[in-house]
Amino acid sequence: MKFLKGLALFILGSLLFLSLSTFGFVLTLNQTILNPDFVIRQVDRLDISSLAKETLGGQIPQEQEFMVKVVDDTLADLKPWLKEQVTGATYSLYDYLEGKSQSLSLVVSLEPVKQSLRDNLRQAVLESPPAELAGLSPAEIESYLDEFYQQISQGIPSTFEFKETSIPSEFMTLVGQIKQIIGYFKLAYTAMIGLILLLILLIILVHREVRGSTRGIGTNFLVCGAFSLAEVLLAKNAAGPLLTQASMPAFLQTWLPQLLADSLAPLQMYSIILLAVGVILIIVSFAYKPRQPSF
Repeated sequence: MKFLKGLALFILGSLLFLSLSTFGFVLTLNQTILNPDFVIRQVDRLDISSLAKETLGGQIPQEQEFMVKVVDDTLADLKPWLKEQVTGATYSLYDYLEGKSQSLSLVVSLEPVKQSLRDNLRQAVLESPPAELAGLSPAEIESYLDEFYQQISQGIPSTFEFKETSIPSEFMTLVGQIKQIIGYFKLAYTAMIGLILLLILLIILVHREVRGSTRGIGTNFLVCGAFSLAEVLLAKNAAGPLLTQASMPAFLQTWLPQLLADSLAPLQMYSIILLAVGVILIIVSFAYKPRQPSF
């Protein structure tokens, strides 16, 4: 009988350890990649101005260097607008992938972009006129501004539309597969919580006494928490230096380490909680004094 009890506890303890370890990574994915708030927060931290400068810097002719300031000022003006559009688009995409919305559709008016670009172009030219405008009358400068604005804005549509009908069928097939995976993942996330609770209950039922139950469960929590925390620290120490290489753009050297830290934060917190609960349960197992039978 003791052998069967020990075997049952070994199997249940092993399953609990594996479940707790796996759930840490499942929790991390659920709180990061599958969390629209996390994605929005990381995009918001990305220095879009620096990204635009890196992308457009080499494409602007030397005689039009004033356009660097135009782009920079326009991005600064549109920062609240960009954040609002990114937030809305992200929530729409996640609602579709999670099955909360049956259609994928996004329509964004780009008129604020065009208006800000026009205003900043006019201000930049008037503050620091190009050499070819020297000696021109105000009317001729206005004519130049209108013509130049038309040239650079002709590639900007009035609205940006993103709909299922405009997406290639091969890509929509992939999106459909992603929706299925997310659906299975959400189901597995809930099922794993139930499994962990069930295993804890079964361990308590097999032990049928406080000391053994708290010590067995506490040991699993403590060991699993220690391993998970070690994995977090190892990932930070191994990947951290690689994300700050001098060959990377400056804005990525700042953004990527923060992204790594935020991505590992749920697993780190989970590990600390497991450690704390494990220590408490083990202390209880030693401190608990069973009630003496009275005669």
